[in-house]
Amino acid sequence: MAHLVDVHVGKRIRQRRWLIGMTQQKLADMVGIKFQQIQKYETGANRVSASRLWDIGEAMGVPAAFFFEGLKDDVSQIAAAGAAPTDMLGDKEAMELVRTYYAIPEAQRRRLFELARVLSDVA
Repeated sequence: MAHLVDVHVGKRIRQRRWLIGMTQQKLADMVGIKFQQIQKYETGANRVSASRLWDIGEAMGVPAAFFFEGLKDDVSQIAAAGAAPTDMLGDKEAMELVRTYYAIPEAQRRRLFELARVLSDVA
């Protein structure tokens, strides 16, 4: 079974890659590995070395520390629930929605946010 830290780091790689609209192939090309290795990193099947994590962060415009953000919360949730945490950003549709949302100009994005808030209040 994959280590919790490896799964968390892989999840953060996938989330960032999706958020910026990058394919596994593109990321693999940028860091000089095969896309299958990116798949293994993203599932936590393979552990990412420190130097490779640095390269991945550089390729995606974030510091290596980005991939560890939220780790403590994941550990706490798992300890409390005895199971893997639910992760809305692990859902492809949710990630696409976030990426599309941030592609909208800021003024329009704010109006869309207010609309969504009103709709959720009536639901």
